[in-house]
Amino acid sequence: MKAALTRGFPGLLIALVLAALAVLSTGAPPAHAATDVSTVARALRENPVYVDPAASAQLSAQEADALSEKIEKADKPVFVAVLPADFPTRSLFANLRTATGITGLYAIRLGDQFDARADSAVMSRTAVRNLVTSVQDEDTATQLNDFTDRALASIRGSAPASWGSGGGDDVPAGALITVGAVAVAGGAGAYTLVRRNRRRKEEEQRAALDRLRVVVDEDITAFGEELDRLDFHPGEKGADDAMRADYERALDAYEQAKQSMAAARRPEDVRPVTESLQDGRYSLAVLAARREGRPLPERRAPCFFDPRHGPSVADEPWTPPGGAPREVPVCAADRTRLAEGFDPAVREVDTAYGRRPYWDAGPAYGPWAGGYFGGGILPGLLIGTLLGSAMSTPSYASDYGSGDGDFGAGGYGGYDGGDVSGSNFDPGDFGGGFGDGGGGGDFGGGGGGDFGGGF
Repeated sequence: MKAALTRGFPGLLIALVLAALAVLSTGAPPAHAATDVSTVARALRENPVYVDPAASAQLSAQEADALSEKIEKADKPVFVAVLPADFPTRSLFANLRTATGITGLYAIRLGDQFDARADSAVMSRTAVRNLVTSVQDEDTATQLNDFTDRALASIRGSAPASWGSGGGDDVPAGALITVGAVAVAGGAGAYTLVRRNRRRKEEEQRAALDRLRVVVDEDITAFGEELDRLDFHPGEKGADDAMRADYERALDAYEQAKQSMAAARRPEDVRPVTESLQDGRYSLAVLAARREGRPLPERRAPCFFDPRHGPSVADEPWTPPGGAPREVPVCAADRTRLAEGFDPAVREVDTAYGRRPYWDAGPAYGPWAGGYFGGGILPGLLIGTLLGSAMSTPSYASDYGSGDGDFGAGGYGGYDGGDVSGSNFDPGDFGGGFGDGGGGGDFGGGGGGDFGGGF
């Protein structure tokens, strides 16, 4: 009877469930009792927040549930663990990432210290380091909530599908079914999760492109209006071949921008549009100088505060609220505003939190900015901003004009945030001495006691 029952898929699944129930009935330890990496990993596969019993005084169950709800509602691959100070730290991040098997951002509060690591597919090392540094010396609840809020604003990818299968302090029936399903389906189950998360990513890309389309259409319209205001006619008195060539280049750029935007299917397709607009504006500036008998302008980046202002005329010091000072290219009008103590005319865009400067509007604006400010200029301009953090992935860091932004070629091995990738991840993202990845302090003073040490 037993052999017949297990011949097919239903029989095998029932047998697995019965076996698991038998294990539970013999007094298997509760899911959160053992303090080892495997236990933490099992818990994080079912819930974004794990609090070790020995560290429960740091974060109450109510606070942990609220933090979990925030992460799940945002649908982002953020994992948070609160562990006791004596938890073994040797290669902790790498081992936890391997045991969990899910691409994402991992934050750990260990005793009164805090650090984080992430797959570069979801967040760059620079961004992780900045986030960790920004929440040092805060109490546990405040620190974890602040870190999570800031991470959710810029992290890429989606939450793992396994979070929807149940979870809690006791071993859930949903988790038991998941164990049986994984045992039976094996690689097929993981493949299904990957496909589901890829569909989510495609939906994110479409939504991001829709937001970008509004902004880019405004840029194209503004450039068309500049062409009209110039009121240049190729046959007008005084026009020469150089002027006509400038005007033709500006018209070509206008048409190319419209065609490129019409053909755009992904956020990274926006970069050629803003590149064309930048080329066109420079051609108009050259044409205007020729007509007025002025020296031809230097080829410069557009105004940082709003590229629609046209090519910049100088680099001026500027400090964003709560940020570090840096020099940014500015147009003549914004240069005057800054000199007189006024705020510049900043380009704002619609976000879920209302109108915000484009550099605080999220990673989807990476390709848009890449077209305007391609090359090595971007790191200094965007350092410390949400957009700068999003664009500083390893692939983007080598070429800030690539336009990959949030939606590049994908993560290591083709996996994106929330995908089940098992041990297929870049060890460099989770290794190195403490401070190389997450930054912000030293667990045990370095060496083998570091997070990621002994790798």
